[in-house]
Amino acid sequence: MNPIIQHIKGIHPGIFLDRELKKRGLAKGPFALSIGEYPQTLSAITNGKRGMNPSLAIRIEEALGMEEGTLMVLQALHDVKLEKAKMHSKQTPDLSKLRPALFWDTDITKIDWIKNQRFVIERIEERGNEIEKAEIKRFYDQRLLTKSDLL
Repeated sequence: MNPIIQHIKGIHPGIFLDRELKKRGLAKGPFALSIGEYPQTLSAITNGKRGMNPSLAIRIEEALGMEEGTLMVLQALHDVKLEKAKMHSKQTPDLSKLRPALFWDTDITKIDWIKNQRFVIERIEERGNEIEKAEIKRFYDQRLLTKSDLL
């Protein structure tokens, strides 16, 4: 994999493009018009609100002299990151083994168990019984979380 892409993988291609345009001193509006695109479309992409499509990626890469496929690879890696986050957010421990009262300040069914791992573990360690501690240990050990899972 291209070392630049390896360094920035997971970032939205529009964010990368925005930085690239600023680095080159190019205004978004005139640049968009120069490649036959509406400024609003380019603005939505550089704000991360819209994805990159192959046609636009090719025009941008040619105009900026970038390696072909860079923006689409970034888009694909960003999409993978979002999909993994969706998949992880649906994973939960066995809630029948956890007392909802442990999480009195939130709805236990809406906890993002991956994103809030540290909070959950601290809460269970502090207030949980042995069954609850065992369930949380099983859940997080089973997941074998890596640093990239938490990003």
